[in-house]
Formats: sequence, structure tokens, C-alpha cells
Amino acid sequence: MRKESFPDLLFFMKFYEQLRDWYGANARKLPWREDCSAYKTVVSEFMLQQTQVDTVLGYFMRWIEKFPSFEVLAEATETEVVKMWEGLGYYSRARNLHALAKQVTLNGSFPQTAEGWLQFKGIGDYTAAAIGSIAFGDPVPVVDGNVIRVLARVTATDCVFKGNTEAAKYFKPKAYELLDTKDPGTHNQAMMELGAKVCTRYKPLCLFCPVQKHCLSWQKENPENFPKFVPRKTEQRSIERILWIDSHSEKILLFCAHENAKRLSSIYELPEKHSVSFAPETSCEKILEKRRGISNESIREIIYRVKGLDNASTLNPQNTWIPLQSLDQVTLSGPHRRWLKELGVIRYS
Repeated sequence: MRKESFPDLLFFMKFYEQLRDWYGANARKLPWREDCSAYKTVVSEFMLQQTQVDTVLGYFMRWIEKFPSFEVLAEATETEVVKMWEGLGYYSRARNLHALAKQVTLNGSFPQTAEGWLQFKGIGDYTAAAIGSIAFGDPVPVVDGNVIRVLARVTATDCVFKGNTEAAKYFKPKAYELLDTKDPGTHNQAMMELGAKVCTRYKPLCLFCPVQKHCLSWQKENPENFPKFVPRKTEQRSIERILWIDSHSEKILLFCAHENAKRLSSIYELPEKHSVSFAPETSCEKILEKRRGISNESIREIIYRVKGLDNASTLNPQNTWIPLQSLDQVTLSGPHRRWLKELGVIRYS
């Protein structure tokens, strides 16, 4: 161990023993950990990218029931795959996972190392390390946000990082130093679990930490000061949308992003207000206002119920009429499906 990375009192074997014992007694029972397989590990890691465990659980179980293997997933249509992903967001993950299944099925095998998994679109260093170490015992450390937090606090690192990518690059050598190479999969999962359940971003449960005595930030009594990041700038965006239902045909007007769109490709949402031409007598009633965050954007969405649309027309060819009874068959963005349920529009799912 290099002394500039970890304090002298950080005895490797004791650290491993305490971390492993804690993990064995406190690890969450997750479906991808029980009866573990390469396929389940890959699916779970794709779903867990930018998504919390509690959100993923239900999706994972339904996914495995419908697509129990790489081969079954490879045979599915993109529409089926994206529909099963509905509500998880970042839909490129579903498409990349689908493409990976096709390639693995075509090859008749899959990589046994983290480096080998990097060939697939949608897999970066973190996901590759997780798959390689957990499914195949490849001695590569996982460095996600949880692990960064643990390492930054254990070492009380004063560096200020621009973001997680820069922090991961900095801590990767330190993660290698600390890695239990005899069982890297368990070690990586224990480190991530520690960051998720004990060494939390706010109000960490230091009194319950199995490696507390090794933590410099605990000794300094300031663990919440680490890791240090440059304050992130948030962009504000406001979108006005309309709820337009044809009561005679029982249809709703929705917008569907083009299949080549960077975001929400082939996903339906309520159309933006400016995409419809209104007659002078048209009235707009504000019925809902929602706020949500996507990456570094803070988005305010206002939904209007529009009346007197007999003479209105849609200006966007990507706006399309969908029968209300078919709303459970199309893929709506998660927030918009929730909002339509809140407004009482969705009655068939």
C-alpha cells in the first residue's frame, strides 16, 4: 500500500474481514444476487445505470419473466423491449441491451473479462467492471458514486472534482489498491452496498460503519465534507403542453419523438402547445403543473386542457391520435403516464 493513498492503520486483511462480515449480515436480498447468472448481472447493471435499486426491482422481475435469457431477448422486437422498459427512462439503455443480446446470441458466447464487455455500446468502465467481477471473478474494482464516496471519506481526499467521471478516474488506482482480488465480486458489491446503505451522501450512519476505525474523515468528524465537487449549474426550462381529447372518437393527441431522436426515440408524450394551431374562440384552462429534473436540467411543465378545438389543427406531423383504450399498448414516458393517470385519462391499464 502506498502511504500517500491510505493511512498506515488501514490494515488490508482487517478491512476485508470487517467489510465482508458486515456485507454477509446486512446485504439486501436482491433478485440478481440470488441464483446469479451472467444474464441477470448484465440486465441488472443496465437497469441500475442512473436508477435506484428500489425503482429497478419490479422492472427486473417483469423483465426476467418475459425475457429470461439473451436468446429470448434477442428474438424480441424493439417495440416489445422498449415497452417493457417504460417508466425507467434513458431508453437508449434498453436498445443497447437489446443489441447486446443479439450480438451475444450471434457469437454464441460472451466475454469473461471486464475489458471484453467494453466492446458493447452502452457499457462503460463501471458497468464492465461490475459484470466482469460479479459474474466472472475478474479482479477489477467498481468505481461508482457509492464507491467514490466511501474512498473519498476513508482517505479524506481534499481534491475538488468537476464531476463523477473525474472523481472515478482519480479513485480508480486507490480502488485497485484496496480490492480483494480473491473475491472481487463480493468485495465490489460490499463497497457499493456500504455507500448506498451506510456511507450515504447526507447524514451517513458512521456509528454503524464496519470500517469506521479506518476512516480519516470520521476521525476528523467531517465525513459529509467528502467527496468535494464543483457546484453544478442547473438549467431552467419551461414547457407548455396541451391535453386534447376528441370526445367523439375517444382519442387523445400525443407526440411521438422520431426514431432517430437523441432522447425519447419512439416514446409518446403530450404535445407541446405551440404544435397546434388554435381558433380565436379556443380557451385554455391550466389543469396541472409539474416539475422534474433530468441530468442538469430543471424542467417545469404546464398542462392545459383546451376547449373549442373543432377548428384547430396540428402543426407537427409527429403528433398522432391514439385511441384511449390503446394507451396501455403504446410506450408513454414515465412522467406523462403518471400525469395522465392523475388526470383520470388512463382507465385501461
